[in-house]
Amino acid sequence: MLDATDTKQAVLEVNNIEVIYNHVILVLKGVSLTVPKGGITALLGGNGAGKTTTLKAISGLLASERGEVTKGSIHYGGKPTTDMDPADLVKLGVVQVMEGRHCFEHLTVEENLLTGAYTRTDGAAAIAQDLEMVYNYFPRLRERRKSQAGYTSGGEQQMCAIGRALMSRPETILLDEPSMGLAPQLVEQIFEIVKSVNENEGVTFLLAEQNTNVALRFAHHGYILESGRVVMEGPAAELRENPDVKEFYLGMSDEGRKSFRDVRSYRRRKRWLS
Repeated sequence: MLDATDTKQAVLEVNNIEVIYNHVILVLKGVSLTVPKGGITALLGGNGAGKTTTLKAISGLLASERGEVTKGSIHYGGKPTTDMDPADLVKLGVVQVMEGRHCFEHLTVEENLLTGAYTRTDGAAAIAQDLEMVYNYFPRLRERRKSQAGYTSGGEQQMCAIGRALMSRPETILLDEPSMGLAPQLVEQIFEIVKSVNENEGVTFLLAEQNTNVALRFAHHGYILESGRVVMEGPAAELRENPDVKEFYLGMSDEGRKSFRDVRSYRRRKRWLS
């Protein structure tokens, strides 16, 4: 397994970035993280912790929401990308799968997948080969390939969104909340496919996820965000065994399972952010 702290293997480095929306609202407050080439890195935390903002800062999509990186730096493959156009980042091999899936509802599943290959110049045969690869990972998409995407289920749309990203031949996929709105069985299936793509195709994943339990089972390394700051990071196996993570994110403590009502969030912030 890759060591996410080994910067020699890093494909993505985020160094002490701050993000402000509308020139006023400070959302990220000095976030730093390293993503190793060929690994699965999880960005964890509750709603509003800053996970999606971090992904959009990396992919260059902040400007569409009147956000900007005001401090720090982001490097991909050793190149500074903070001021880079999102289309140029796609050409570098960085593709984001947005929260909420965002398929083209009026297009068929297969047409959606083919839009992911729009920037490619390696010919129809290579694109057809990759389309077959996507169908092998997502057999359900092959069955629904002629269906309008807007009439498919949430799980099928999530598969379509990930498959569309794969069609661009990415080196790195930024995956935002892949489990949102899906049944547990489908969540497990999606993460199993992510693991297979990572192992078989060598695609690097940085995924933002509220479902800490499933994310830490499939990721190699994890970062936990609270109120726009990284409060804990380490190998996923170690985070799973950390008492604070067990109590506040997995609903477990040394005394056994706790309900959400039993968790005092102010204790967590006092302990980690003081």
